[in-house]
Amino acid sequence: MPFANFKVPEKTLTPKQKEQIVTRTTELYVEIYGERARNTTMVLVEEVADGGWGISGDVLTLAMLGEAPTETGDAGEA
Repeated sequence: MPFANFKVPEKTLTPKQKEQIVTRTTELYVEIYGERARNTTMVLVEEVADGGWGISGDVLTLAMLGEAPTETGDAGEA
């Protein structure tokens, strides 16, 4: 079963953007493995709590990444 796990800072993606990640990732697996992969592909989008992750030893926060997405799906200055 193909499986993809995306970990993203919470409140940085709209429901539409999460749907796009799931759909496009599934299509990528189908492109690679063939149509047989569609029904067994699992995509998990996990939101990590603010301050719960970091890069290069530095804890990152939503404030450092920019504002949360708007209702139209615009992401901030990430």
